[in-house]
Amino acid sequence: MNVTVLHIEDCPNVEPLMAELHDLLDDRTDVALATVLVRTEDQARRLGFHGSPTVLVDGHDPFPAPSESVGLSCRRYSCCREASGRVPGYPTRAKLAEALRTTN
Repeated sequence: MNVTVLHIEDCPNVEPLMAELHDLLDDRTDVALATVLVRTEDQARRLGFHGSPTVLVDGHDPFPAPSESVGLSCRRYSCCREASGRVPGYPTRAKLAEALRTTN
């Protein structure tokens, strides 16, 4: 399995997301984890980049955001809305674990 995190420069959500992914994938020798820095609007369009960070599992976004525009921006994960109503900037650990399990 290949897990790729697409992100823009200085995205504050990349570091905590990567920490979660490293923790979840620590004992998984069958998973390759990579990051891709998205630098231009053209690259964002080509990648179908719906904001930073975007997680791809084997090239597919397990958290589709059809209403989100493609481009160099931050991303919010409405699928992971907190009880307070806050929409986080990266998927929750539980949602990440589910995506890695169902894609496996």
